[in-house]
Amino acid sequence: MNLPLSWNDSFTAALVNHLWQSTVVAALAFLLALALRKNHARVRYWVWFAASVKFLLPFSLLIAAGEWMRSLFAAPVLNRPEVAAAMVQIAQPFSGTEVGEGAAAPMAAHASHWLPLALLAIWMCGALVVAARFARSWWRANAASRAATPLALAAEVPVLSTSAPMEPGIFGIFRPVLLLPEGILERLSAGQLRAIVAHEMCHVRRRDNLTFFVHQMSVALFWFHPAVWWIGKRLIEERERACDEAVVLESGAAETYAEGILNVCRFYLESPAACVAGVTGADLKERIVRIMTGKVARNLSAGRKLLLASIAAIAVVVPVLSGMAWARQQPAQQQTATDTSKPLQFEVVSIKAHKDEGMRMMIGTRFLPDGFTAEGWPLDDFLRQAFSLPQDRILNQPEWTKSSRYDIQAKVAPEDAPRMKGLSSEQRWSMLIPVLQDRFGLKFHHETREMEVYSLEVAKGGPKLKETTPEELAAMDPPPDRDKPGVMGGPRKGKTMMQASPQGITLKATASTLAGLTRMLSQQTGSTVVDKTGLIGSYDFTLSFTPDQGVGMMILPKGPAPQDGGGESQEPVGPSLFTALQEQLGLKLVAQKQKVDVVVIDHIEQPSAN
Repeated sequence: MNLPLSWNDSFTAALVNHLWQSTVVAALAFLLALALRKNHARVRYWVWFAASVKFLLPFSLLIAAGEWMRSLFAAPVLNRPEVAAAMVQIAQPFSGTEVGEGAAAPMAAHASHWLPLALLAIWMCGALVVAARFARSWWRANAASRAATPLALAAEVPVLSTSAPMEPGIFGIFRPVLLLPEGILERLSAGQLRAIVAHEMCHVRRRDNLTFFVHQMSVALFWFHPAVWWIGKRLIEERERACDEAVVLESGAAETYAEGILNVCRFYLESPAACVAGVTGADLKERIVRIMTGKVARNLSAGRKLLLASIAAIAVVVPVLSGMAWARQQPAQQQTATDTSKPLQFEVVSIKAHKDEGMRMMIGTRFLPDGFTAEGWPLDDFLRQAFSLPQDRILNQPEWTKSSRYDIQAKVAPEDAPRMKGLSSEQRWSMLIPVLQDRFGLKFHHETREMEVYSLEVAKGGPKLKETTPEELAAMDPPPDRDKPGVMGGPRKGKTMMQASPQGITLKATASTLAGLTRMLSQQTGSTVVDKTGLIGSYDFTLSFTPDQGVGMMILPKGPAPQDGGGESQEPVGPSLFTALQEQLGLKLVAQKQKVDVVVIDHIEQPSAN
């Protein structure tokens, strides 16, 4: 089975997010346990148990629960409060695909279709082994309890005598029984037996078998994560210490209790069933020292109680409240910023064949408060922008899509105009996909293919870019409001201008990041370009080159023919893009193979009339 790319990406991102969160919680549990080392063991036990439960409870699930509660009780949606937004960002630091800025940024490489299946098979084998070990342990303990005979001994649960050479232990979750090995009444004194039984009753009251079963679920699902095994050891250690503290506090007979534990260890084997809460466990020597020295654990102070309560609130309450307070922003064609009742879509769309046969228009769009307008664009440019992919990753396009140019005006309904403001340009462009499907009969599907891409790297001799100083950045005007009609130009941070003449193309950038250059390179080469320069600042540079005719999003205009007998030639005279990059900017493009997501066009036709 070849899993859909989007599903594979989202699942991988969700798993990575969850493992990252759970690892951080486990580390936090360690720090808390360290800070609470002089307090009661039962407190540390619940800290470790909370870390175990975190593996079964992703933060994203709590956020979703909050969103469900918001919809259930029709709670008002706040406009992305800071705490809620920060919580969602923490819960999901990794996106499903690593995509750079703009349509030309490359998507992360995907594993072959068989790799997810292989990893899934390995995980299932590990999960089955862990589950089988637990089932075998449970079966052995169940067989021992069925073959056991009732024993007349005062306890809070039924007491059974078993012939199995095992230590005393509690078996069962909802109807527990106390299993005592045969002959224990003769080998322990009455006081020692009472102390051992009191220890086991402490396990019953604490529901240790239930919490152990919950932890085993974490182990079975996340057996590959070392933290779950480490947490399991800490749980056994702290539960035995907690029972030790309870027995000594209740009976006061520390010496008798310690002798009882030593006699059990002397005459009987440790319980072979992990699902049985017994007497031994953790570091026996350290336990005996603790019991005999009579160290008194401290009660939690008010400050530490407040600390634990605050951490619990952050871990549980804050994600739920975040989900209630903040409506997640989904892609424009699926969900809008303020209304999830219907997808945001263009209500009025005008598509006309472009009549001007002059120069192909420069890259750019004019976004309006309620839509956008574009003139003279070939259909393949609309496809590239709608899917946020470079030209080489949209396959099977008919030739007419590269030559037929259109004027498109698109607007949403007046009541939907406020919902457009919070959308990025990529989300606005994606709203064209339904238009292309409706008016051009577009049908497509996604595939993963190995393709040649370009890696943008620093050439020998180092970069030749002028870094924009902080003073120059501060002196620049802020960018205009993109949603304000008529405001399209003017000074702005990260300004990039591209000019075409018969001699070539000149790109002038001011305070621009390498992301803008990468986008232009993808557009001009028609291939995915990956930025691997490691340059993260803002730069001023000028790049002049002669493009390959018929490749990229911009071609050269035709100049007037030279007069007979003289005049300057109007033919391109500049260097190629690859040469200009190395000579003028100290950068180079290196071809390499990489698996990428592609869109395959199954059908597309000339647009229907308005």
